[in-house]
Amino acid sequence: MSLQKSSLIHSSSSSSVSSLVQPQDSGTSSSPSVMQGNAEMGSLPASLAPDVLDLSSSEDGSSSSSGSDFEDTLKKGSKRGARTFLSHTLTAKRPRKYISRDGDSLVEKNPEPGNLFEVVRLAKSAMESVVDDWLESYKQNREAGFLELVNFFIRSCGCKGVVTKEMFRRLQNSEIIQQLTEQFDENSVEYPLVLTSHPWRKFRVGFCELVAVLVRRCQYSIIYDEYLMDTLISLLTGLSDSQVRAFRHTSTFAAMKLMTALVMVALGVSLHKDNNQRQYESERSKGPSRRATEKLEALLAKRKELQEQQEEIENMMNAIFKGVFVHRYRDLVPEIRAICIEELGNWIQNYSASFLTDGYLKYIGWTLHDKQREVRLKCLKALQGLYHSREIAARMELFTSRFKGRIVSMVLDKEPDVGVEAIKLLTLILQNMEEMLTDEDCEAVYPMVYASSRALAAAGGEFLYRKQFDRDWEARKEKGNHGGNNDFFRLLLAFFIESELHEHAAYLVDSLWDCAAPLLKDWEGLSQLLLEEPPEEGWGDQQEYVLIEILVSSMRQATEGKPPVGRSPGKKVLSMRERKALEDDREKLSHYLIPLLPQLLAKFSADGEKVALLLQAPHYFTLSLYSSGRLEKYLEQLLAQLREVVEKHTGQEVLEAAARAFYVLCNPEFTFYSRVDLARSRLVDMLADKFQQDLVELLQATYLDEDEVYSMAATLKRISILHNAHDLTPWQLYEPCSLLLQRAVDTGEIPKQVVIPTMTCLHFSILWELSRVSGTIPEQQLLALKRKVASFCSLCQSCLSDVDSSVQEQAFVLLSDLLLLFSPQLARGKWATLELLVYRPEVTLQSQMAGFLMDHVFSHTELAGSDDEDSEGKIERLHRRRNLLAGFCKLIIYNVLELNAASDVFKHYVKFYKDYGDIIKETLNRARQIDRDEWARTLLLSLQQLMTELLLQQGPGAGFSKTFLEIRDLARRFSLLFGVHQMHNRQALVALHKAGIKFAFQEPVPSGSELGPLNLPFLEVLSEFSPRLLHPDKKLLMSYLEQTCQAKFSPPLQRGKSWQPLLTYRRSLSPLDNTGSEVSCSAAPRARRRPKSVAKRRRLDDSSGQADSSLQLSSHLETPMLTSTVLRRGHSVELQEEEGSESDFVQSQPWFGSQRSRESPCQQQLLGPQRGSQAGLGTRMDQLSLMEEEEMVIQEESSEEEEFKGLDTPLIHLHSPQGEQLRDLFDSTILGIEDP
Repeated sequence: MSLQKSSLIHSSSSSSVSSLVQPQDSGTSSSPSVMQGNAEMGSLPASLAPDVLDLSSSEDGSSSSSGSDFEDTLKKGSKRGARTFLSHTLTAKRPRKYISRDGDSLVEKNPEPGNLFEVVRLAKSAMESVVDDWLESYKQNREAGFLELVNFFIRSCGCKGVVTKEMFRRLQNSEIIQQLTEQFDENSVEYPLVLTSHPWRKFRVGFCELVAVLVRRCQYSIIYDEYLMDTLISLLTGLSDSQVRAFRHTSTFAAMKLMTALVMVALGVSLHKDNNQRQYESERSKGPSRRATEKLEALLAKRKELQEQQEEIENMMNAIFKGVFVHRYRDLVPEIRAICIEELGNWIQNYSASFLTDGYLKYIGWTLHDKQREVRLKCLKALQGLYHSREIAARMELFTSRFKGRIVSMVLDKEPDVGVEAIKLLTLILQNMEEMLTDEDCEAVYPMVYASSRALAAAGGEFLYRKQFDRDWEARKEKGNHGGNNDFFRLLLAFFIESELHEHAAYLVDSLWDCAAPLLKDWEGLSQLLLEEPPEEGWGDQQEYVLIEILVSSMRQATEGKPPVGRSPGKKVLSMRERKALEDDREKLSHYLIPLLPQLLAKFSADGEKVALLLQAPHYFTLSLYSSGRLEKYLEQLLAQLREVVEKHTGQEVLEAAARAFYVLCNPEFTFYSRVDLARSRLVDMLADKFQQDLVELLQATYLDEDEVYSMAATLKRISILHNAHDLTPWQLYEPCSLLLQRAVDTGEIPKQVVIPTMTCLHFSILWELSRVSGTIPEQQLLALKRKVASFCSLCQSCLSDVDSSVQEQAFVLLSDLLLLFSPQLARGKWATLELLVYRPEVTLQSQMAGFLMDHVFSHTELAGSDDEDSEGKIERLHRRRNLLAGFCKLIIYNVLELNAASDVFKHYVKFYKDYGDIIKETLNRARQIDRDEWARTLLLSLQQLMTELLLQQGPGAGFSKTFLEIRDLARRFSLLFGVHQMHNRQALVALHKAGIKFAFQEPVPSGSELGPLNLPFLEVLSEFSPRLLHPDKKLLMSYLEQTCQAKFSPPLQRGKSWQPLLTYRRSLSPLDNTGSEVSCSAAPRARRRPKSVAKRRRLDDSSGQADSSLQLSSHLETPMLTSTVLRRGHSVELQEEEGSESDFVQSQPWFGSQRSRESPCQQQLLGPQRGSQAGLGTRMDQLSLMEEEEMVIQEESSEEEEFKGLDTPLIHLHSPQGEQLRDLFDSTILGIEDP
C-alpha cells in the first residue's frame, strides 16, 4: 500500500459543538468570509476550540495553508520542495514495477502530448470510448499513458508547457511546477475554465465527464494499482498550491471532481460490503449440515478484499480532502471556494453515512459568511440538498441549531437571489424540522412577501403559506370547497391586518400566487363572503375593504399575469400556453362576477373607497359575454349603479374609477355600445343642465351661498373628471367655463373649489379639440383653436398670482402641459401644416413661471412643512413639488422656454440635491446635448446670480462666508460635467472663462480704495473650471486676464488681501503646480499592464485629437508631455473586495512594510523598474503576468456620466505607494501580506 491506512471518517461520537467552531490557527491565513463569520458568531472559550490538525495541517508539521514555492523564494531566495504531506503515503512519484512498451503506446503513435485535450475540446467522440482508448494505452505503457493524462490537465490550465518523460523521471513535483510556471508566458489572464463562450462551456462539461468516466472505468482494478491515483493526487495537490491562478483553479476543480467520483466508488464498495455481510450472516445462520464452508470462506475473502478497497479509497479521499479542500475552501478566488463547497455538498448528500458529520458540515456553516455572492449561493444550495431529505435533516440538529441564526439573517442578504435561496432553505427546514424554527425566526421571513423583488416575494409567500395557511386538505373537503376556502381567506385577512407590514394587499396576493393560486381564484367564494348578511362576527369596514382588495388583486393577477407596480417582473414574455391560461381565467371570472358585481356595488355604494376598488372589475371582464352570454340585464344594472355612484360621490378616486368604467364599456366594437352611450349621454345631460342653472344663479347673485358654491363645485368636479376620459364637446361647455374663470380672475370672489375644476374643464376641452385636428382642417378653425389657447394661457397666467396656492399650482401644471403640447414640436414632420397652432409664451409668462418655481419648489419653508405633519403628508407634498419642477424642466428641454431660463433651476442643484437631484441632473445632461455653448453660458449665469445675491446680502466681505464656499462647491460640480472630452468642450470653456473675467471686473474700483472690484471673489469660483482647460487655452486666458487687469487697474493696486482671488485664479491658469515644478513626481508616467489597453488609449487620443480641429482658439495644440496613471487607493480597495476581499486572507510581512516606509511614493515609483532586476526577486519579475493579480486601476478623468454620478465622490485620491503596486501583481495569499 502506498497510501497510509488512515481513516477518512471521524467518529461521530467525537462530534460536538466545538467541532462546529472555526479553528483560530494563527499560522493559517483566513478568508474574509471566515473572518466575518467569526465576528458574527462571537468569540468562544478556548476550551471549545477543536482539534483539527488532521484536517488542516500537513504531515510534516507545517501549519501554513499558503505553502507556495514562490513564498520562500521571496523570503529567502532559495527553492523549497513542493508540499510533501503525501511524501510518506504516496510513493509512486516514479513507477517501480512496470514494463515499458513504447511501441504500442498511444502517446508514441501520436507524439502530440495534447491530443487528449483536443479530443475533449472538440467533443466529437463519446467520452466512454475516449477513456477506453486511454486505458488501453495506459495498460500498455503506464508512464506514457499517465504523462498524456498529466499534459491534459496542464493544457486545461491554459499552459502550453509539456511534461516530458525526462522531467517526470528526474524532477520532483515542485520542480516540474516551477518549470511549467516559467513556460507559462501567455499574456492573457484567461484560461479554459473561466472562458464563457459556448465551446469552452462544452469543454468544461467534457472535463467533468472525463474525470467521472475515468474513475468509473477504473473502479474495479486500476485505481488500486498504487500508481495512477497516488501519482495523480500528488500532482493535483501540488498544482492546487501554485501561485498561478490558472493552475490552482484548474487543479482544484479536477481534484474536487475526482473526489466526487471516488465518493461514488466508495458508496458502491460500501453497498457491496453490506450485501456481502448479509450473505455471510445468512449462510452462517444455516445449520451445520446445510452450511457451505467453501462459500463462507469465499465470502470472508471477498469481505476482506472489499475492506481493503474501502480503506484505500478512504485514504485517497482523505489525501484529497486534507491536501486540497482544507486549503482551497478559503482561497482568494471565489470560484475556487464555490467549487469546494458545491462538491462538499454532493459528498455529504451522496455518501451521508461517512460525510454527514459535524466535522464536514462545519465548512459549509463557516462559508455561509463569505463575502462573495456565488459562494453563499453554493452553500445554500448544498444545504438545500441535505434538508430535502427528512432522514438527513433529522441528523443535522446540532448544525441547524448552530447556524440557524445565520441562515435566517441571509433572508435580508444584499443579493436578492441569495435571499431567495435562504428562504427556500428555511422552507425545507420548516417542512422536515418544523420544531427547529421559532416564531421569531418565522417573523423574520414574513416581511419578504412585500419585497420589491418578485422572486424573493414568491419565496417568502411559499414560506408563509406552508407555515400559516397549509391546512389539512381532507378536513377542507369535509366542509366543502367553499368552507375550506373561507377558512383560508379568514387566515389571510388576519395575517394582513394583524401584521401591519403593508397597506396594499395586492403585493401579498402576488407573493402567494405561485403556491396558492387555486385558492385565490375562488372568486365566487370571495363574493359570497362579501355578500353575506349579516356579515361575519367581528368583521368591520377594514376587513371588508381588505377582502375587496384581495378580490380585485386576484382578478388582475389572473388576467394580466403581471406583478403590482413597483415590483420587478419575474417573467416579461409569456408563452402561448400562459396567454391561453390567462384568457381562460378571464372568461371564468367573467361568468362568476358579471352577475354579482351590481349586487356588490349596491351593498357598498355608500363607501367610496370600496366602490372605487369594485369599479376596477370591468377592466378584467370578457365584456363580449354581456351580449353573447345574454347577460344584458346585468349590464343595465351595472349602468344604473354607475350613474348612482357619480351622483352620490364627489371623491376624486371614485369618480375617476367610474369614468374609466364608462370608458371601458363605451367601445364601439361591442354590440351593446348604444346602450352604454345612451346611459352616458343621459348622465352628462343631467350634469350639464345642473351646471348651466348653477352658473346663472352664481353670476347673478350678489352673495354666494355656501350650498350654492358646494353644488357648483361638485357638478364641475364631476364634469371635469368625465371630460378627462370622454369627449364632452357636443355639450359646449367651453364658453360658460371660460366666462366663469374670467369672472373669477376679474373679481376674485369665486372660491377655489369652483376655480380649479373650471380650469380643468377648459384644459380638457382644448385637448379634445386638438385631438380632432387633421391635416385637412380649415385655417379658420386652426386660428380659432389658437385663440382659445392664448385666452386660456392668459387666464392661467393671471391665476399664477392668485392668493390661494392650490389655484396657483393647478394653473402652473395646466400651463406646463398646454405649452408643451403647442410647442414647436407640434409642427414637425407630416404635421407641418399645424404651424399656426404653435404657441410661444411671452417673456412675462416665462418670468412668472420661474418666479412661481422659486416660491413653491425651491423654498425651504414650503419643503419643510410643519413639524406636526405626518411623514405621508410630507412625501405627498414633495411629490407634488417634484411634478411642478419636472413640468418646468420639460419646457426647457423641448425648446418652449429659452435655455437660459434653466439658470433658476441649475443654481439650486447642490442645495436641493436630496429632493430634486435626479431631475436637475437629467435636465443638465439634456441641455448640454441641445447647445453646448449656450449650456455653458447658462451654468455661468447660475453662478453669477448666486454671487450677485450674496454680495447684495453681505457686501464686500462675502468671499469668506459659508455661502461663498457653497457657490464654489456648485462650480466644482458644474466643472465635472465637462468630462474628459476636452476638444468638444474647448470653445464653450474658453467663452465661459472670458465671460467670467468680464463679470469679475465689471464693477469699478473706488478711487483711493485698496479694495478690489466688488465681483472679484468670483474669480475663485471661476478657478474651479481651470483644470478642464487645455494648456494653450490657459495661456490664451492668462494673456486675456493680464490685458483686462492692465486696462482697468494699475499694478500697484493689485495687492492686499482683497486681491487674493486674482492670485488664486492666476495660479489655476499657470501650467506649474504648487511646488513650482512643471510636473510632479506623482504624475510620472507608468506603462499599462496590457498592450491592448494601451493601443485602445492611443486610438482614443488620436481620435479626440482630430475631433475639433476647426476651433479657432490657437494655431495648434501642444501634446501634454506626461499623463498620470497613478493608482487610486479607493478604487483598489473596491476591486479587492470584488475579488473576494483578499486583504482579509493575508498576513503582514515586516520586510515589505519597512521597505515601503523608507521610500517616498515618488522614489518608489522611480525605483520600481530597477528593483525588478535585483537578486531578491531574481528572474521572477518577468513572470508577473502569470501570477495572481488584481487589475490595476488607472487614475483617469472619469467619463461624463461617472463623474456626475453623485455628490459624495471624492475629488482627491491618494497615490498608492510602490509596495502596494507590487503587491497587486501577486497572489496576496502567496506573498503573505495584508493591507495596511
